[in-house]
Amino acid sequence: MVLGGAGAAGYAWLTREPEKTSPRASGAVIEHPLTPAQQLVKDSGDPAGCAVTFVGDGAPADPMLQSQSGLYVGLPIPAIDGRVFAGWYATPEDATALTVAARVNGADPVVCTDQEVELFAGWTTPEANAAENAQIPILMYHQFTTNPEGEKGWLRGNYAYIGDFQAQMQHIATTGFYLPTWDELSAFIDGRLYLPAHSVIITDDDADQTWFDLAVPVIDEYKLLSTSFMITAYRQDPAPSIYVQRRSHTNDMHQAGANGKGRMVNWTAEEIAADMNASGDILGVREVMAYPFGHYNDTAKQGVAMAGFEMARTIEPGYVTIGTDKYALPVVRIDYGMGLDALIKRIG
Repeated sequence: MVLGGAGAAGYAWLTREPEKTSPRASGAVIEHPLTPAQQLVKDSGDPAGCAVTFVGDGAPADPMLQSQSGLYVGLPIPAIDGRVFAGWYATPEDATALTVAARVNGADPVVCTDQEVELFAGWTTPEANAAENAQIPILMYHQFTTNPEGEKGWLRGNYAYIGDFQAQMQHIATTGFYLPTWDELSAFIDGRLYLPAHSVIITDDDADQTWFDLAVPVIDEYKLLSTSFMITAYRQDPAPSIYVQRRSHTNDMHQAGANGKGRMVNWTAEEIAADMNASGDILGVREVMAYPFGHYNDTAKQGVAMAGFEMARTIEPGYVTIGTDKYALPVVRIDYGMGLDALIKRIG
């Protein structure tokens, strides 16, 4: 039979073996192994999950899962003999330059691309750390008022005018302050972590309703990490903002003891530890506490330590430096009538 016009070439085309198609051409899925970061996100099943990969000397080998719905939590503080860790940074160039504005810690929201982000380790020397001579202020607020003339009564000094608070928070938010976390402050005291001199910690005592109603909206507006020291026997409100950390002002020791001073200096170490354990269980964290009325002694320190708390804040004026007693952290108290100028004189 003659195949019209096809000739031998046409015959060969009809009789040759079909070509083997590649898996991609046939529609088969080619499996590629996931990176550790991708596997971490997949295993979490969290659509807001973010795998943080750490890069640089001393960096952990494994990625850490964070959530894009909140701030960074528990970032590692690595240690290398003869060096001082100087934080995590957005780029390797920022890590080399120790660019404060690009330093990432628990005061920052988690922001990722395709559920992944890299952070780069910065390091400095013990000599440079000492030369920085950082003196970290812990601001202590209490109640707040909308009355520019202040409140009346013996607690008048406790009430910060909300207009002053707004101006102070705007100053902190817009002038390059670094906001250390409590674990960073602890490592700084040990000389293991570098903190820039232009740092500040914002705290409130008692978790008064005016803190929730007046101050927290300002904290949210400027996205400033802050700490509310709560008396957990009186209130156990959930954190009102991702920027507000709940910490202990004891469970039920904000009362006078037998000698008119606080229970903290009247009770045994075991009684103090039991109260602090109750508070720690309610808050779900043991890290730092604030002494009621600022009253404390060696027995108080012992009880706080027995309950697993690493630091305690007093009402004594001063600044936290390398080597500060972790169970006697000083403060910068903010009273009524202290406006922006007064704050700048104290913290820069």
